[in-house]
Amino acid sequence: MRTIFSPRQLFALLFIAVCAYASSASAQISFKSGAMGSSLGSASNVVTTPRVRAELVAHAPDGLAPGASAWLGLVLTHQPGWHTYWKNAGDSGLPTELRWTLPAGMDVGEIAWPVPHRIRVGPLANYGYEGEVLLAVPLQVSQAFKPPLLAGAADALTVRLHASWLVCRVECIPEEGDFELAVPLRGSTAGDAARFAQAAAQQPVALAGASTVRADGERLHWRIAGLPPALQGKALDLFAETPSVLVPAAESGKDWTQRWDGAVWTADTPLSPERDAAPRSVPAVLTLADGKALGAAAGWRAVATVEAGWSTGAPRAEVSPALAAALEANRTAAPPPAPAAAPSLAGLATALLGGLLGGLLLNLMPCVFPVLAIKLLALARHGGRPRAQRLAALAYTVGVVLSFLALGGLLLALRAAGEQLGWGFQLQSPLVVALLAGLFTLIGLNLAGVFEFGQFVPGRLATLQARHPVTDALLSGVVAVAIASPCTAPFMGASLGFAVAMPAPQALAVFGALGLGMALPYLLAGFIPALAHALPRPGPWMGTFRRAMAFPMFATVVWLVWVLGQQSGIDGAGALLALLVAGSSLVWTLTLRGRTRLLLGIAAVAASAALLLGLGPNVVRMLPAGGTSVATSQAWQPWSAARVAELTASGQPVFVDFTAAWCVTCQYNKRTTLADPEVLADFARRKVTLLRADWTRRDPAITAALTQLGRSGVPVYVLYAKGKAPVVLSEILGKGEVQAALAGL
Repeated sequence: MRTIFSPRQLFALLFIAVCAYASSASAQISFKSGAMGSSLGSASNVVTTPRVRAELVAHAPDGLAPGASAWLGLVLTHQPGWHTYWKNAGDSGLPTELRWTLPAGMDVGEIAWPVPHRIRVGPLANYGYEGEVLLAVPLQVSQAFKPPLLAGAADALTVRLHASWLVCRVECIPEEGDFELAVPLRGSTAGDAARFAQAAAQQPVALAGASTVRADGERLHWRIAGLPPALQGKALDLFAETPSVLVPAAESGKDWTQRWDGAVWTADTPLSPERDAAPRSVPAVLTLADGKALGAAAGWRAVATVEAGWSTGAPRAEVSPALAAALEANRTAAPPPAPAAAPSLAGLATALLGGLLGGLLLNLMPCVFPVLAIKLLALARHGGRPRAQRLAALAYTVGVVLSFLALGGLLLALRAAGEQLGWGFQLQSPLVVALLAGLFTLIGLNLAGVFEFGQFVPGRLATLQARHPVTDALLSGVVAVAIASPCTAPFMGASLGFAVAMPAPQALAVFGALGLGMALPYLLAGFIPALAHALPRPGPWMGTFRRAMAFPMFATVVWLVWVLGQQSGIDGAGALLALLVAGSSLVWTLTLRGRTRLLLGIAAVAASAALLLGLGPNVVRMLPAGGTSVATSQAWQPWSAARVAELTASGQPVFVDFTAAWCVTCQYNKRTTLADPEVLADFARRKVTLLRADWTRRDPAITAALTQLGRSGVPVYVLYAKGKAPVVLSEILGKGEVQAALAGL
C-alpha cells in the first residue's frame, strides 16, 4: 500500500503557519509609551491599544492611474464606553489628526467628517463617535504622476500615516500610531467598499439655501433654509463646526428654543461665554433630534452667514479644565488589573464537563470531516494488532491534548498582553489561511496519488513514518486540532467563555478537557476490542478510499480560498488560486523522470516566480491585518455595540449573529435556519432588527462583546430586548429554538 503524506511533514508546515500568525500578533501588541500616549513600535496598517483599534484602509476600485480618484481612511473601533472626537470636540476633547506621507504626484483632501452625536459626561457634553467610525479623506492622483513601467512587486505604492487621537471614557488618554499600507497601482482595491459606502452615507448633505445667524447680546438667532420638506415640523439638533460658538451641553426646550417658519428652521441658542471674535460665517450640521436618519441622509450641513457679530468672551484655555484634570490623573500609572478570581469547585467541574462534551461533539462538526481520512486509514492500518492500536490511540490522544494546551496557552498569553482574541484566532490571518490552503492542496494531491513523499527524499527518511508509528500518530493529533480549532461545538462555547476568565491553571485544564473529549472516540477504539474489531480490515478498499478522500481535501481548499477572498478581496483570492496551480504543477513535474522532468521543472519554477512578481500587490493582501470585509446581505445590518444599545433603548428587539467566514458551522446556520422564510417572516412580524457581527478578521469590539456574553468563539446568536437579559442561543441553531426565543418577546 502507498504511503500517505507524513503527518511529520504536515506538522512542520502547520508550525510555520502558527508562528507566522503569532509573530504578527505580537507585533501588534508591542506598542511603545510616549509622552502623549501609545504608538506602535513598527509601522503596519493596524494599531491596537486596550481602548481603540485603528486601521488604515483604502478604496481604489479602479487602481491609481494618472488622473484617478480614490479614498484613504482611518477606521477607529472603540471598546464599549470609549469615544473619540469630531472636528469640534465640544466642551472638552481634541479632534483626531491625520498626517500623511504620500508618493510624489498624489495629494489628499481634508477629513470627510461623519455626522457626530452628543456624548454627555456629567454637566459637560462632547461631540464625537463611539463604536466604529471611518474618517475618510479623498485621494487625487495628478495627471503628471508616472507609475512604474513594469508590473511586478513594485506595482504598488506605499501610503504612510501618522495619526493621533484622544480617547475618553471618564478618563482621557492621548494615543497615536504610525501606519503603512501598500495600495496596488493597477489592481482593484475594494475590500472595504462597504465601510466607505457606510461612511459616505454618514456625511451631512450640503444645503443650497441661504442661511444666517446673528447675535443679540448673549443669544444667537439662526435661520436655516433649504432643508428637505420632509423635515418640516420635526425637532432638530444643531452642531456648530466652529468651536466655542454654541454651548454644547445646552438642551433644546430648556436652554434654547426652535420652531419652523414655513420652510425655514429657526432657533434661538445661547452664545458660548468662551467665544472668539465673530467669523464671517459659521458652518453647522443639523440632525434629527432623535438621532435617526431621514431616508439616506444622516444630517444636513449649512453655512450660516453672520449678519450681526459678537465681541470676544472670557479668555479660553487651550485645554478645558476637565480634560487637563484627566490628563494629569493619567500621568500616574494605573494599578495592574486584579488577578482572575479562582472559580468555585462546582464552576470548574461544570466547565471541565462542558469542555469534555464539547470536544466530543467537535468530531461531528463539518470543518473536522476532512481529517477523518487520515484518522481512519491510520486506525485500519493497525487492524489485528491490539498493542499497535493502543499505542496509536494513546499517541493520538497525547497529540490532541498537547495541541489544545499549546493553542490555549498562546490564546491566554496574547489576551494577557492586551490582544483582543478568541477561539479560532489563527484563521483571522490571511497568511495562515493561504498557508493552510497550500497544505491541503498537497494533502489532496498526495491522497489522489499524484505524488508520494518518498519520491522526493532519501529512502531512510521516507520510511520514518513506518518505523515510528507512535510519532506519526501523535503528529496526526496535532494536524487534527489545527483543522478543528476554528469550530465551536455545543457546550464548547460556554466552557471557552469560562476558561478565558479563569486563572491560567484552571483555564488550561478546560482546554485539556476539550482535547480529551475530541480524542475520546479514537482512544476508546484503541482500547476496547469490540470497537476495534468493528473497524474494516485492511485491503484493496483502502486505496480507493484514500483517493476518494482527496476530494474533501480539495473542497476544504475551496473553502479556504473563499475565506481569504472575504478577507482580502477577489484579487487576493485570485492570487492564491494562481499560486496553488503553479505549486501543483511544480509538484507534478517532480514525479517525472529524465530530461522531461528537468525541462518541465524549470518551466514550473519560472512560472511560479513570474506569478509571485506579477501578483506581488495581491500577495501582500495575504499578510496579517485586522478588520472585516464581508458584505452584509440586505436584511442584515452591520453590528456595533452602540447600535445595539441605541435600538434596545428605543424598545426595538435586536438579534445579533456573531459569525466569521472561516467558521463552517456559522455558514451552515446562515444558509439554513437564518435563511428560512418562516424565521425571517417571524423576525419581520415582531420588528426585530438583524445585526451581523463579522469576526472574519480580528475585531476587538466584537471580541469584547463575546467576552461579556461569556463566549470566546463563534458562532454565537443573541436576542436582545429592552428590560430583559440577553438570550444566548445554541451554536447549532434550530428553527424551533429561534421561534421559541422570539415568542418570549
